[in-house]
Amino acid sequence: MDEEKQTPKSKHRTTIKELKAKTEVMEADLKKLNDEKADLIDTLKRLQAEFENYRKRIIKEQTRIIDNASMMLVKKMLPVMDDFERAIASLKSELGEADSVRGIELINKKLIDIMEKEGLKEIYPYGETFDPNFHEAVMQIPSDEHEDNTVIEVLQKGYMMNDNLLRPAMVKVSRK
Repeated sequence: MDEEKQTPKSKHRTTIKELKAKTEVMEADLKKLNDEKADLIDTLKRLQAEFENYRKRIIKEQTRIIDNASMMLVKKMLPVMDDFERAIASLKSELGEADSVRGIELINKKLIDIMEKEGLKEIYPYGETFDPNFHEAVMQIPSDEHEDNTVIEVLQKGYMMNDNLLRPAMVKVSRK
């Protein structure tokens, strides 16, 4: 009965008030949802950044492990390379430039080329100033012909790999 007494305008006003109230509730809900969405997007961005940093750390660590394993293998091969050089020198003194000696030299050259492609660099400091960071002095020889602390003989080559010292060169050094 109350509805019958209401005029179309008052009926309409009540509906507008109700709609305004519902709109305010919906706007509040929308703001809350937008805030939650922004929080979730922020969390997602942080997680993506953390994951990317983690991935980079893992790649860096794997690369370091592979490099260390390569260096260890190459370090184990250094005595074999030394033996090859001694064997070639010995065969040359006995056989001269025979084809068999040249064949062994080619095999040695292939081994050295492979090692160099992996980052191996020879340290042969003959005539250079002694550097304790890269050379190991096993003897000092008095000499007037050379400057003080000059490497006058290399007893064993040294090697570097990827800017890391694998083995210092074993040398004789001049002394005034």
